[in-house]
Amino acid sequence: MSEHFDYFIVFAEMRTGSNFLEANLNAMDGVTCHGEAFNPHFIGFPNKTEILGVTREMRESSPVQLIETIKKFSDGLGGFRYFHDHDPRVMDIALDDPRCAKIILTRNPLESYVSWKIAQETGQWKLTNVKRRREAKATFSAAEFETHVEELQEFQVTLLNRLQATGQTAFYVAYEDLQSVEVMNGLATYLDIEARLDSLDDSLKPQNPVALEEKVENRGDLERGLARLDRFNLSRTPNFEPRRGPVVPSYIAAAKSPLLYLPIRSGPEALVQSWLASLDGTTVDGLQTGFNQKTLRQWKRDHLGHRTFTVLRHPVARLHDAFCTKILTTGAGSFSKIRNTLRRFHKLPIPGQEPGGNWHIAAHQEAFIAFAQFVKMNLSGQTSIRVDAHWCSQSQAISNMGEFALPDMVLREDQLPEMLPMLAKSAGCEQESDLDLVEDQPLFFDLADVYNDDIEKAVHDAYQRDYLMFGFSRWA
Repeated sequence: MSEHFDYFIVFAEMRTGSNFLEANLNAMDGVTCHGEAFNPHFIGFPNKTEILGVTREMRESSPVQLIETIKKFSDGLGGFRYFHDHDPRVMDIALDDPRCAKIILTRNPLESYVSWKIAQETGQWKLTNVKRRREAKATFSAAEFETHVEELQEFQVTLLNRLQATGQTAFYVAYEDLQSVEVMNGLATYLDIEARLDSLDDSLKPQNPVALEEKVENRGDLERGLARLDRFNLSRTPNFEPRRGPVVPSYIAAAKSPLLYLPIRSGPEALVQSWLASLDGTTVDGLQTGFNQKTLRQWKRDHLGHRTFTVLRHPVARLHDAFCTKILTTGAGSFSKIRNTLRRFHKLPIPGQEPGGNWHIAAHQEAFIAFAQFVKMNLSGQTSIRVDAHWCSQSQAISNMGEFALPDMVLREDQLPEMLPMLAKSAGCEQESDLDLVEDQPLFFDLADVYNDDIEKAVHDAYQRDYLMFGFSRWA
């Protein structure tokens, strides 16, 4: 056993080589890695039901219990892999504990992104027999890659700052280091264990052992997308406040007018985009999107007198939109893994498949109330599922925007017909555009048909801060 550490955590991400690192850790006598112990959708590995006798239900109610079990009952020094979207409660526990050894595994984000896209195409996430290797090429998306990079950088900066603030060190391992027996044995020294490896585990095989340009279908888009990135962040204004990552790629600018929309997810995004497009006589496809911090600063410089704005939606209407489009449905854009976990683990009363014609209003009301009750726990940090942008509090969403720049105007959905013309005028727009209030038909039921006192209470309980900060009254 280690004299310096009680357990370890491997901070990694998908497609960074964490399975290979775990295999080599487990090849060391006196070390046991228990997989993704705090993945909100399974425990340890898919199809496992427990770790050392601790079930998912027990882990959900008390992550500390599983950590203590790993510390006390592992074969030697125990630990687990942790990704940025795993149970957020665990990150604080591990980072604040100097008896927890921190291993940080990194990989070139472009390599991990391309590998992730190929795995999505092939459905093959591990390779143990090269004869079963499936081949495919990735389709590069600049906007998706920039979001991927921002999430990774934000996570890495958080780790760095927390370790600095607590005076701790971590053992950093790059993807390329995984092929070095010397580095693996150096890791054993860091963990303060006596075991050493003579050779590396050979059960896992590289899945895409070719040059990067051969892995991508649209190489032209890849080159143009990389050219947009400010690799060294040279354009940033020095700021000594704690660093956080605003969701800049989601911002939307008019085609010509100096107006920038900062969407709050599950708000009236389609409605506002349609208005922005008609303002300049273009289509929604003509709006400017895919910003990063560098290009957004340039847009601001090129559009003097610009106005930025966001739109609040009543919490009941917003949460109902998130429930219908992300949880209840199983179509494109839905959160299938979260849906599965909510249904099977949190017992959300929804069918295994998307509801059909026999889905009645009473069942819809019951399921929506159950989802609102889950969101209350989720926002309070009591669940292992991420707090998604589609149901985070609107006050927090606006606070996040302020890490880059606060919006000039915070509008309300029910006042858009009066406020949007005023906004356009304040930005010096000559052409006025009428707001088309016709929205998409609801996926299942119109909110007016399902709304009742129980729904209002459940949503109010989940979003007490938003009701207080923005003065929301009942939805109806």
